Amino acid sequence: MIYFKFPFDEKLYSTDENSNTNSINFHSFNNVEKIDIAGKIIEKDLLEFEKLEISSEILQEDKTQFIPETKEEYLQKLDEVIQIIKENNLPKLVLSRRKILKDFNKIDLKNSFNNLCKNYSNAFKYLFFDGETSWLGAFSEVLGKYNKSTHEFETMSIAGTIPVSEEWTEKEIEEQKPVSSYIRDILKKYSHSNPIKESETYDHISGNIKHLKTDFKIKINPEDLDSIIQELHPTPAVCGIPKDFCREVIEKVEKFPRELYTGYIKIETEDYIQYFVNLRCARLYKNSVHLFVGGGITAQSNSEKEWNETELKSEAVLKNLVIMH
Repeated sequence: MIYFKFPFDEKLYSTDENSNTNSINFHSFNNVEKIDIAGKIIEKDLLEFEKLEISSEILQEDKTQFIPETKEEYLQKLDEVIQIIKENNLPKLVLSRRKILKDFNKIDLKNSFNNLCKNYSNAFKYLFFDGETSWLGAFSEVLGKYNKSTHEFETMSIAGTIPVSEEWTEKEIEEQKPVSSYIRDILKKYSHSNPIKESETYDHISGNIKHLKTDFKIKINPEDLDSIIQELHPTPAVCGIPKDFCREVIEKVEKFPRELYTGYIKIETEDYIQYFVNLRCARLYKNSVHLFVGGGITAQSNSEKEWNETELKSEAVLKNLVIMH
């Protein structure tokens, strides 16, 4: 079962669970895992949803025995990654970790999802459980949006993270530039001399933090859509540049597999195909919550600040969870 809301849309959606079709797929970061959600997309009655009780009893027990990194371990890993970046002259590499929450009796899944919907109007919000795995998330990074009638494709370059009240520094500005270049270069290959429309870079606010964002639009050939998505994923915002080298480093250096974190969710409606990057998210268990957080590391990065950034990002989901002790 899945419940979700699109950015800037108060309507609640789900699927009719018809096994002959699927309009929603979850793809993992490494592209190995794919979960298909059965059914066509349908709008759900909000009042009906309010009467639902979705107990965490439906969730699986956590048998992973994962022990999250301590701050010291993560700082050490950050120093190691900064060294790799300097030695290989990389513009950026993204490092992530898990924060694991235990010692509670149950999670109120419906109200946790409602809190995310209330606090992140500009994000894609979802709650998903299929008997084997369950995830919850709210994020605003779009990997792609394709208009079936006009063949217009939209994507975005998003990078840099600071608290809303702070000012941008050289580190964040420099971090975002290669992300935009990377996207621009991919789109040029598929433009067939159609112009690429690019916005100014502007502040994108997401709860308690903000990012630097640039929007891109281009008319494409419909048969190129899958190739563009495969080239864009994983974006520099979740992996690094160059993509293949950074992905190898991530798989060697990170303590845990990312699973669906920093993968993407594909949703097909009558008019659009949308691809959302699964960013601010958590995997839910009956007896634990695994929060996934990361940050873009550059040669100018400060390990302590990067740790603080992941703590700040973890609040996006953490502060919205309704947990009974």
